[in-house]
Amino acid sequence: MSVKYQSQKIAEYFYTFAVVLFLVQVLVGIIAALQFIWPSFFILNFNTIRTLHINALVVWLLSGLMGATYYVVPEESETELWSLPLAKLQFWATVVAITAVVLGYIWMGLNPQANSPIMGINPLNEGREYIEAPRWADALIVISVLLFLFINFMTMMKTKKWTGIQGTLVGGLLVLALMYLPGMFYSKSMVKDQFWWWWVIHLWVEGAWEVIAGALLAFMLMKVVGAKREVVEKWMYIEVGFVMFTGILGTGHHYYWIGTPSYWLWVGGIFSSLEPLPLLFMVWDAFRTTREARNVENKAGLYYTVAHAIFNFVGAGLWGIIHTLPQINKWTHGTQITTAHGHLAFYGAYVLLVMAMIYITLPAIRGVKSFDASRAFTSFWWMTISMVFIVLTITGAGMVQVYMERLMGLDYVAVKANYNLWFWVLRAIFGVGFLIGVGIFVIDFFRLGKGPAPAVSAAPERA
Repeated sequence: MSVKYQSQKIAEYFYTFAVVLFLVQVLVGIIAALQFIWPSFFILNFNTIRTLHINALVVWLLSGLMGATYYVVPEESETELWSLPLAKLQFWATVVAITAVVLGYIWMGLNPQANSPIMGINPLNEGREYIEAPRWADALIVISVLLFLFINFMTMMKTKKWTGIQGTLVGGLLVLALMYLPGMFYSKSMVKDQFWWWWVIHLWVEGAWEVIAGALLAFMLMKVVGAKREVVEKWMYIEVGFVMFTGILGTGHHYYWIGTPSYWLWVGGIFSSLEPLPLLFMVWDAFRTTREARNVENKAGLYYTVAHAIFNFVGAGLWGIIHTLPQINKWTHGTQITTAHGHLAFYGAYVLLVMAMIYITLPAIRGVKSFDASRAFTSFWWMTISMVFIVLTITGAGMVQVYMERLMGLDYVAVKANYNLWFWVLRAIFGVGFLIGVGIFVIDFFRLGKGPAPAVSAAPERA
C-alpha cells in the first residue's frame, strides 16, 4: 500500500495531534471519574477537568476529520493538494491555538482571577458549556477552518473532477464551519441564547458531523471491501437527505424545557432518532453487493469501519430513543442517562470513525504493504467492552437519579454521594480499562509499519 499523491501524507500530522489529544482526553476523564468519588482529588477542580475532557474530545475528533479530508480530497480529485505549505501552516497554527487555549483553561483552574474581563471580554474562558474557547481563540479557529476549506476547494478546482464523496465531505465541513458562528453571539434573553447555542452543539454533532461520517464511511467501504461507488454513494445521499430532516428538526429535543413553544415537543420527538439508519443500510448493502468477489486485506480497517456503523446506530440511535420522547424526557432530562447516551454516541459515531480512517489510510501513508493487526484488535476489545460497561453503569446511576431526585424529591448531592457511590466506583474501574485500550492504540499508531513486516499468506482470506 502507498499513497497516490505525496501531499496526502499531511494527514499523518493531523492524526498525530488527534491521537495525543485522545490520550489526554481519556486521562482527564479518569480524573473526573475519580472526582465523583473524591471531590478534592487532583489540583484542578472538577469544572476545569470536565472542560478539558469535553473540549479535548471535540478538538481531537476535528483534527482527525481534517486529516482524513486531506487524504480523501486529493485521491478523489486525482491531484496533489493545491498548496502543501499552506496546509502545514494551517496545521501548526491550529496546534499553537489549541495548546494556548488548553494552557489558558489550566491557568484559570489554578487562578480563577486570571479570567477577569479585559475590556469586557474574558480572556481565558467564555463560560459557555462545550464551547468555552475565548473570543480570540474563536477568531483563530474560524480562520483555520476557512483556510482548511479553501485549500480543499482549490484542490477540487484544479481538476474539476467532481465526485459525490468529495462534494459531500467538503459540504459537511462547510456547514460545520458555518454552525460555529451562532456560538459567537450573545443574547440577554437566556431562552434565545440557549436556542442559538444549541445550533452549534446539536447541528455540529447531529447535522454536519453525520454528513461527514456518511462520506468517509462510503470512502472506507470502497477501500476495505471494494464496494461499488454507486452503491455507497446512494446510501450517502439518503443519509444527507435524512440529516436535512432528522438532524435539523431533531434539534427540537433540546428545546423541550427551556421556554420555547410546545410544538417542539412533537417535532423533536419524531425527527431526532432516525439519523443513523442509512449508515447501517450502507454497510449492509456494501457487503451484499460484494458477497461474490470480496477480498479483505486490511481486516483492522474493516473491523473498525463496521463497528463504527453498528455503534453509531446503537449509541446515537437506540440510546437516544430511550429518552428522546418528551413523555420520558421530562423525567430524564439532564440526568446521567443523557451522559450515558453522549458517551456511547460519540464513541460509535466519531471515535471509531476516526480510528477506522487511521487504520485504513496510515499504512498507505507510511508505505506499509501489510501490518500486524493484533494490537488493533486488542485495543478495540479493551475500549469497546469497557465503554459498554461504562455506559451501563452511568445508565444505572441515571435511573437511580431519576427515581430519587425527580420522584422522591431528594437533592442532587445526597443522591450523588449516598445512592450512586458504587456506580462511580465501577465507572472509574471501567474507565481504566478504556484507558488501557487507548494506550495500546497509541503505541500501535506510533509503531505501525516501523517493525518487521508479518508473513503474507498466498491469497487473502475471505471476510
